[in-house]
Amino acid sequence: MVSSSEAIVRGLTPDGGLFVPQAFPAADLEGWKALSYPELAARILALYLTDYDPEFLRRAAHEAYGEAFGGKAGCVQKVADGLFSLELWHGPTSAFKDYALQLMPKLLVQAKKNLGRTEHTRILVATSGDTGKAALAGYAGLDGIDIAVFYPNDGTSEIQRLQMATQTGDNVAVYAVQGNFDDAQTGVKKVFGDDAVAEKLAARDIRLSSANSINWGRLAPQIVYYFYAYFRLAEQGAVEWGKTVDFCVPTGNFGDILAGYYAKRMGLPVGRLVCASNRNNVLTDFINTGVYDKRREFYKTTSPSMDILISSNLERLLYHVTEDDAKVAGWMQELAATGMYKVDDAALAAIRESFDCGCADDGEAAEQIHTCFTKEHYLCDPHTAVAFRVAGRNRTEAPMVVLSTASPFKFPRDVLAALGEAVPESDFAAMKQLTAYTGCQAPAALAALESLPVRFTAVIPPEGIRTAALK
Repeated sequence: MVSSSEAIVRGLTPDGGLFVPQAFPAADLEGWKALSYPELAARILALYLTDYDPEFLRRAAHEAYGEAFGGKAGCVQKVADGLFSLELWHGPTSAFKDYALQLMPKLLVQAKKNLGRTEHTRILVATSGDTGKAALAGYAGLDGIDIAVFYPNDGTSEIQRLQMATQTGDNVAVYAVQGNFDDAQTGVKKVFGDDAVAEKLAARDIRLSSANSINWGRLAPQIVYYFYAYFRLAEQGAVEWGKTVDFCVPTGNFGDILAGYYAKRMGLPVGRLVCASNRNNVLTDFINTGVYDKRREFYKTTSPSMDILISSNLERLLYHVTEDDAKVAGWMQELAATGMYKVDDAALAAIRESFDCGCADDGEAAEQIHTCFTKEHYLCDPHTAVAFRVAGRNRTEAPMVVLSTASPFKFPRDVLAALGEAVPESDFAAMKQLTAYTGCQAPAALAALESLPVRFTAVIPPEGIRTAALK
């Protein structure tokens, strides 16, 4: 057992596993339902980050979720009767990762103070697209911390790449990795488990940490928006107080949907958590069969942040439904050795008590973008479109909330194509054309990328991550 500060500073356990809470604290639904987003975040986080000063959490939450979100933190939009979009992309980098990564750097700095730690911290981040920029934006310029981000070369949208490659700050570095996200993520995990790397860095008073959702400080803040969304639906009369709401989450690494499971375990009336995958549907197959098998073709899709075959946060869910760390460790070892594992019937049954699933390919996502806009005049990105398509197949009598994870203007060419429009070569020309066609405005920070200088162009093999970590 370690404190929450220690878990956030370390990122991973010494044996490469993930930190999980010892218990799920009980929610105060009545006491929380009228709180602002920052106040709600402070209350919920205080239940998990028990060694942090509650007043610090309150200040940090107000700083994180104030001006940067333009008053739209936890924004819930009605799309159709009984169908809602939880728009999580109104933060500074236009992706849901901002909810954690505007706050997490503050948690890390405070964690070091709580522990009396003075060493330099080096953050290593593998990203499939959105985490990288959100982490860079959160950690840029912080004293005592530097950050290196690794993304799959040719595996993100052009806008996502430019968001990272143009990042300012003396303490940031960005690398394209030859291969896919799993290659980048595996390379980063290997560095964390490399004793020789740790020894060499320790000699320079440097210690590694992570900003991926494998870090507890990344996952915990995401619990909040499930509560906030429920409270807003109840306030609007869209759900009777105490009745359940279903959530459909586009996910590859299983962190965003796992936060919903934590909210449910805390007492939020969550009905079904629907896991929406793209063509890389390893999670859909797992929830349907109990067999996790990454030995399959990897597809580059129009929803690149979900182009993942190794879903790290699933390990946490397996622990919660089995409460057997040895059994889970065995499955993870089997995955590493053979590329697959099969959970027992009891574990699968426990998972399916809370989770449904489905997948949609690029064609179905494009159809959904077109349908949402022409029928409901609602514009969404390809990741959100995957979730809307899967949600449509998994509706119950309960209201359904789709988690909208990125601005459509991060993928303007794909969105334009889905709408049946001619697509220009330039993403920035596509942004302008998308605005002209739909009347929706691109986030200013995305439009501004066109004029920013590119700072980072290095392309490295996966084994080069170790060298980069030692710089």
